[in-house]
Amino acid sequence: MTSRLLRSLVVFVFLIGSTVFAAPARATGVETEAQKFIEDMAQEAVRSLTDPAVPRPQRVNNFRSLFRSHFAVEEIGKWILARHWNLATEEERQEYLALLVDLLVVSYVDRFAGYAGEKLKVLRVLADTPERVSVFSEMTRPQSEDLVHVNWVVSKKFGPFKVVDVVVEGTSMGQTLRSDYGSIIRQKDGKIAALLAVMREKTAELRQASN
Repeated sequence: MTSRLLRSLVVFVFLIGSTVFAAPARATGVETEAQKFIEDMAQEAVRSLTDPAVPRPQRVNNFRSLFRSHFAVEEIGKWILARHWNLATEEERQEYLALLVDLLVVSYVDRFAGYAGEKLKVLRVLADTPERVSVFSEMTRPQSEDLVHVNWVVSKKFGPFKVVDVVVEGTSMGQTLRSDYGSIIRQKDGKIAALLAVMREKTAELRQASN
C-alpha cells in the first residue's frame, strides 16, 4: 500500500476509537441519524478495541466484527475493483472481500493499544442525497494543536447506514485502494488472481510479524 494510504489508515484507526461529537446546528433527520451512526461506532470501538486486558486474538475478532457490521464491505470492494469485479469468479470475489477486511484488521488492530484520548469534533453534516451523507470533522490529539480533517461518507442505500468511504485530508481510502489495486492487476496482465496472491502474501507477512 502507498504511504499516502498508510497515513490515512493510521489516522482512521485513531478516529474510530476516539470520537467526541458536537451536534451541528439545524441538522435534518437523516443527518442526525448519520451522526448517531458514527458516534455509536466510535463508542463500540473504544469499548471493544482499546482495553489492553483483552487478549489480542479477541481484539482481532472484535475489529473484524466491527468492520463488517459498520462498513459496506461488498459495495466498497466492488467499487475498488471497478470493471475487474465483473471479470472475477464468485470464488475470487469472496476471497478478495475476505482478504480486504483481513488486511485492514491485521495491519491496524494493534494501533488501538496506542489510544491516547484523541478527540474528534463534528463541524457539519451534509446529506448529499436522501441515502448518502457526509460527516465533516476535525481531529485533535491531546497536548497538540495539530488538526486533521476527516470526512466520513455513509450510505443507507442497501439498508441501515454503513461507511462507504473515509476521506482524510482530501485523501479517499477507497480511491487510493482502487488506484493501487488497479495498478497491480494491470501489471499482472489483468488477472485478479494475481491481486489475490499479493493480498494473501501481505496478509501472511503481517500475521507473522505480529506473532
